[in-house]
Amino acid sequence: MYRMKMLMVGAVVAALSLSALAQQETPKLRGNPSKQQQGPPAKLTPQQKFVLDTVNMAVALPESDPQDRLRVLSSAADVVSTIDRTMARKLWHEGVNIESELIRVGQTPSVSLMASGQADCNAALNFVENLPVSAAFQAEQSLIGAVTSCPKQTLDAVSRKLDAALDKGIVPARALMAVMEAQGSSTQWSQLHFEKMFNSLPDPHDFAKESENFAAMYASMAPNVDKDLASRTGLKLLEWLGKVEDSPLRTMAINITANSMQQALGAEEYKAALQKDLVANSTVQNAGQQREIERPQEDTVSVLEAMDKRGIDQTESLRGLPPVQRARQAAANGFAAGTSGNKEQASKYFDMAFAAVNEAWDARTSQNDTSAVVQEVGEAAAQVNSMNALSRAQGLRDSSAQAIAMLAVARVVASNGITQ
Repeated sequence: MYRMKMLMVGAVVAALSLSALAQQETPKLRGNPSKQQQGPPAKLTPQQKFVLDTVNMAVALPESDPQDRLRVLSSAADVVSTIDRTMARKLWHEGVNIESELIRVGQTPSVSLMASGQADCNAALNFVENLPVSAAFQAEQSLIGAVTSCPKQTLDAVSRKLDAALDKGIVPARALMAVMEAQGSSTQWSQLHFEKMFNSLPDPHDFAKESENFAAMYASMAPNVDKDLASRTGLKLLEWLGKVEDSPLRTMAINITANSMQQALGAEEYKAALQKDLVANSTVQNAGQQREIERPQEDTVSVLEAMDKRGIDQTESLRGLPPVQRARQAAANGFAAGTSGNKEQASKYFDMAFAAVNEAWDARTSQNDTSAVVQEVGEAAAQVNSMNALSRAQGLRDSSAQAIAMLAVARVVASNGITQ
């Protein structure tokens, strides 16, 4: 996740991550409704009223993209949950319906309300039971969330769904690991499905990116099964990895599998197993040297650096940056200037930041989502002047971007109060 370090000036100086505000723990929306606050307090504080009004305005905006609507509902439910549980529950239910529909049509949800821990356990069970088996891979994160948040209600249902998925050659490795952990690695279900998984491995060309997950699954279970099973499954996985196109990820997966297999069997039995399987042996021998895996680079923006330069106008140097980087850096400079008392300079930086957000949003693709940038810019502005930040958020061109930025402002106000 993209992160922006925040520096609070006053009695306490601390570096904060703007995007981390979105991950603050909130009470779970489950249990007996009669024992929970169902509506807002009888008398709202100005801070609570600001948050509720902003959330209501944000969720009322139209989103043409269901992925964006899901982002908005997830964030809104999280922000409002400590003030109005009834509203949060309604938002969560709408979000779960969208999440279910996205999975049904073969899309992976941009965020998972099931995985967020906000699930009502009865609704989570309904989600699992109505999930098409063919969509188990796209729903992997949702299934993990259901088992983690509501194991008593959903474990059996998720186990049955994954069993049926394996029968169709669908292997959601991370979800299987979650269920095996919940079931217990020594249980009959886990032992049987550990082997079933490696007998059901999908096309190595289409699922090469899952190499790491399959190797991790093997490494987690191999020490807990008998040596014969560890040998059979390890050889199956090595044979499969031998058909995967060469890459640093493949090399890493081979090494993880081979090392785990050797630890489970012992050096001599491991060597003997490979000698009986020419394909697996060749895979290990030709794995090559461990290479660095290229991970997507994160753009990091330091407010500490912006604070050091807060007396120097940076607008000219910012204009040459790509929209995403310009939005982040301008917001960092705006935060640094605003919290140091230079509100006029901060306003110029935030003008630039929100203009860059419009550019970035217009140019976004499914591979280059900019919702995190919108959230970070909104949070930075809200730290300086929440009323002004809300007005700027409402001025964004796209309604989905407006909603995401408005909820970012509401989140800051919910945590820190109204700033002016």
